[in-house]
Amino acid sequence: MDYIERLNQDSESKKSSAAGKKKKTGEISKQKWAILSLSSIPLVMTLGNSMLIPVLPSMEKKLSISAFQTSMIITVYSIVAIFLIPVAGYLSDHIGRKKVIIPSLIIAGLGGLLSGWAAWRLDDAYWLILVGRALQGVGAAGAAPIVLPLVGDLFKNDDDVSSCLGLIETSNTFGKVLSPILGAVLAGFIWFLPFFSFPIFCTISVIMVALLVKSPKAAKPIPFKQFFTNVKKTFTEKGKWLYAIFFIGGILMLVLFGILFYLSEIFETEYGIKDVKKGLFLALPLGALCISSFIAGKIIKDNKVLMKWLTFGGIVAAAISIAALWFSIKLWFMLSMFLIAGVGIGIGLPCLDALITAGIEKEERGTISSIYSSMRFIGVAAGPPIIALLMKQATYWIFITLSGLSIIAAFVAMIAIKPGEKKAN
Repeated sequence: MDYIERLNQDSESKKSSAAGKKKKTGEISKQKWAILSLSSIPLVMTLGNSMLIPVLPSMEKKLSISAFQTSMIITVYSIVAIFLIPVAGYLSDHIGRKKVIIPSLIIAGLGGLLSGWAAWRLDDAYWLILVGRALQGVGAAGAAPIVLPLVGDLFKNDDDVSSCLGLIETSNTFGKVLSPILGAVLAGFIWFLPFFSFPIFCTISVIMVALLVKSPKAAKPIPFKQFFTNVKKTFTEKGKWLYAIFFIGGILMLVLFGILFYLSEIFETEYGIKDVKKGLFLALPLGALCISSFIAGKIIKDNKVLMKWLTFGGIVAAAISIAALWFSIKLWFMLSMFLIAGVGIGIGLPCLDALITAGIEKEERGTISSIYSSMRFIGVAAGPPIIALLMKQATYWIFITLSGLSIIAAFVAMIAIKPGEKKAN
């Protein structure tokens, strides 16, 4: 009799599991156009920044500015976003995600127009280009970072959330792959054309989000005092691993954009690699990052222990590959090592996204994830100027710095991120 009961229980368990999988698949299928629309946002925001990487040496010559001033064209975008992202996250928790995302995309597009117009019409265009880039940063603050909590709102199943966050991070990294190629192609016609292309991408994304993303009905906003108390409580209870993820996210982006800035400069000055060819070479480590992000997002599901160790392993791989450049910076060896670094960073990013989104209550999710996004933007802002300054020293200092920071991030991941066991089915 006991045997028959166990058979029945096993049968019911299998039916329940099959039903759960069917529900999951159906939910993702139902939201496929929303996922596509949301994926366009990090893609567009990445294009708005990374598309300029291969164009920076040309800008340096056209505008008669230093390498450090050139790096500020990337950095000012991120600096503005750093301070405004938490504000955008708070607003998204209170007035709704789409009400923040759509105006932000419009502002970002206007910033691109201003920078393009200044480069086209003015002799001394540098400072107005920076103003336009700052406007793009304002728009970026309210667009890409709000995607993470919105994905968390759209799905109840943690596996669905992790899978979709993997797609979002893949879209982000695909933007990084496409950016140097597209930027180089556009700049091949007119050097400032990448600025003018950005508003077109923003317009497409605005239309898609407005028509295809149906946000869940927003709950009644929590009073600010209560909201602040809840956020404070969240940091009190979960601060250790949250601060760790904030730090790691910032370091990974600093390393990534440091690598891109270094490669963009070294390809042109040392190897004579320019234009579209340079864009294709820059796309190699970014392509590895894109593929590894997609695969990691697919396999982590809701397994937080796996997320931790994939993050740790990916960062260690990046650190070792960058450190290996101490011995040689021959072109293909250097590209191979940076390709491995791209894989490592790509494995870590979707894991960090999922840990943040799954570990925070919906009411504070926008604010907490926006602080995480701010830290990533700090990394983006810091990478190019740090490398520009280090390039005045012996080359090995670049690799020591990037590898050392990666090792510190890996150590923090191992010590501070302590998830529980995988939830039972």
